[in-house]
Amino acid sequence: MNQSIQRQSPNNVSLLISQSRTNTLGNKTGTWRFVRPKYQEKTAPCSNECPLGVDIATVEMFASRKDYQRALQAILMENPFPAICGRVCFHPCESACNRQFLDQSIGIHHIERFLGNWGLSNKHSQINYPRLNGAKIGIIGAGPAGLSAAYFARCLGYQCDIFEKSDKSGGLLAMGIPSFRLPDHTLTGEIQRLNTDGIQFNYKQSITMDQLDTMGQSYEALFLCCGDALPISLNIAGAMHTIDGLNLLRQIRKHEAPVLGGTVAVIGGGNTAIDVARSLLRMGAHPIIVYRRTRNEMPAHPHEIDAALDEGVVLKECLSPIEIQKESNQLQMRLQVMKSGEKTNKGRQIYVPDGNHSETMPVNHVVSAIGAEMEIMWRNDQWDLSMSHCQMKNKSDIPVFWCGDLTTSEKTVTHALASGKQAAIAFDILKNKGPNEIHSLCHKLEVGTGPAMSFEIYRQGKRKQRSNSEIVNFERVNAAYFHNIPAVQVNRLSQDTCLDTFDEVISGFDESQMIKEASRCFNCGICNDCDTCRIFCPEMAIQWDQNSRHILMDYCKGCGICIAECPRDAMNLEVEP
Repeated sequence: MNQSIQRQSPNNVSLLISQSRTNTLGNKTGTWRFVRPKYQEKTAPCSNECPLGVDIATVEMFASRKDYQRALQAILMENPFPAICGRVCFHPCESACNRQFLDQSIGIHHIERFLGNWGLSNKHSQINYPRLNGAKIGIIGAGPAGLSAAYFARCLGYQCDIFEKSDKSGGLLAMGIPSFRLPDHTLTGEIQRLNTDGIQFNYKQSITMDQLDTMGQSYEALFLCCGDALPISLNIAGAMHTIDGLNLLRQIRKHEAPVLGGTVAVIGGGNTAIDVARSLLRMGAHPIIVYRRTRNEMPAHPHEIDAALDEGVVLKECLSPIEIQKESNQLQMRLQVMKSGEKTNKGRQIYVPDGNHSETMPVNHVVSAIGAEMEIMWRNDQWDLSMSHCQMKNKSDIPVFWCGDLTTSEKTVTHALASGKQAAIAFDILKNKGPNEIHSLCHKLEVGTGPAMSFEIYRQGKRKQRSNSEIVNFERVNAAYFHNIPAVQVNRLSQDTCLDTFDEVISGFDESQMIKEASRCFNCGICNDCDTCRIFCPEMAIQWDQNSRHILMDYCKGCGICIAECPRDAMNLEVEP
């Protein structure tokens, strides 16, 4: 029952104030509604670009709250090696980060690295693998792809036997990446995650294609994860005077490298060339990278190129070796001057010889780092299944999966890990659902626009409830809720110090730095319990009860204020059924 209370204002103006003696629960304004709000989580652009499809927004949310266990578990659901990837991944996620349109991208890989280190230091990174299901698979190669295939296959209950031709696990991680980027203890600690019942490592076991038929009698599937092990030859006169770059990196890691002094030419523009040049600096040499195109066309990751040049590596562009002659104690390398020509149909600039223009460079040594390719015995062009990161062929009624560098165009650690994951999931579908279901089911696992796949979705986790194909771009972020905060700068060795040691150059975030950087994340597309929707609801229809937020539809008018105010686009409006 209402009554009017008459008050006198200072100007003797009568004010009538309505006063209610009952609540408004009886006024069910929800009957006015023709659209309704819905909590609908989506995909952040960083996750869309991650080859492994890591749920980065969730990781950063837990990390900012100091809930390191849940943050780490969110990573391990999609990526078995966060401490490794936090160091060597080329982090395309950061190029897609929405925060860059406000100030600077989040240092996602530094946060991942911190969480990986935390897990190793606190013994919180072990996996509770399920019981073995009785099926057994064989994996050829203990590099990134093979280790990933074993990890995810074991998570699905399969027993895994890994055959590695060297005396240790890691492949390129152990022998092709310098310790100043990836320390031995980090690599060893991460691989320990696979030391569990159901994963057996067999070292110094070199497997050939002819042995696969025999192996197929013991396994339900075989995974070929051998990597590109055959160095590409320079194919010029005097090529016998060159040193193979990958083999040199392997010798450096094993402390067996030859003494290389004076001026050393490093041929190539990829990450191997950069790693060789930076290693040579630390060995006291004067490396010069010789590349046939310009710096902008170098396939090496830009931040690695920057690091090399900052340390003192010299880069010679638009020069291609055509001959190497040995004279006394030196090598005379003749170089063809190159110039830009037309572009390929993929848009890459072609470089052609600039007439007869050439120059000669006297050097003490030449290192060839122009790449590697698969061994001839693994080559195949007929497939029973072809996917983005792996391919399969039935051999003697046994599915054989080609993984990692054998099939991926992107020769990176992260893509190799993604390949192993995709192959393990594909085999599980093949075994339980049949070959006709592989493509359709894998498509449902894609994060954003794909091809990255989510293991959490495959395991029917919470992420399955999202609108995973819907990507939250910056225009869908309510930027009014965020203010400029500079990115946290990582700690690194000084210029003088790093050249005297193979110790790790970047030491990463400490805890306070990590929390500050993780707190900068928008958490695009997910609900982080900010409560903005509940605060702004004019009907107080959004309630918090039993650790969950829900909408009282009897009172929600469908005004859409909650959707408009949501800082990170974690809600949708849908038409009333």
